[in-house]
Amino acid sequence: MAERVLNIGAKVENLDDVLAFVDTFLEEVDADMKAMVQLDVAVEEMYVNIAHYAYGEEGAGDAEIRIDLDDLEGKRAVRITFIDSGMYYDPLAKEDPDTTLSLDERPIGGLGIFMVKKSMDKVAYERKNDQNIFTLWKEIGD
Repeated sequence: MAERVLNIGAKVENLDDVLAFVDTFLEEVDADMKAMVQLDVAVEEMYVNIAHYAYGEEGAGDAEIRIDLDDLEGKRAVRITFIDSGMYYDPLAKEDPDTTLSLDERPIGGLGIFMVKKSMDKVAYERKNDQNIFTLWKEIGD
């Protein structure tokens, strides 16, 4: 199955279209339900971060979402890549939140990225050609 690409305005109101794009692909490749739910949460977190923060107060730019089947250590996986031309932001550079602290003691922010890192099998970030490129991989069953 060939890679699919969605170019879309990085606006929160486009989230449903992004999720429909991802879910259609996941259904076509017969991903298991647990992987689909985890991928939906991760995609929502990453896309909403782009929509809220990548382009600052200047307004929304575009986001590109690429999805494909991949091999991850001999297992069938989905690779989803988010590309934007917004401000530099490496979500993996931030230290993980201390989840042993109570909600009142914990600083705001970082929990969504932490959940993405914990629920995906692999994540990666690079800045290339003035673009943020964030990729996640998730095994999707046999």
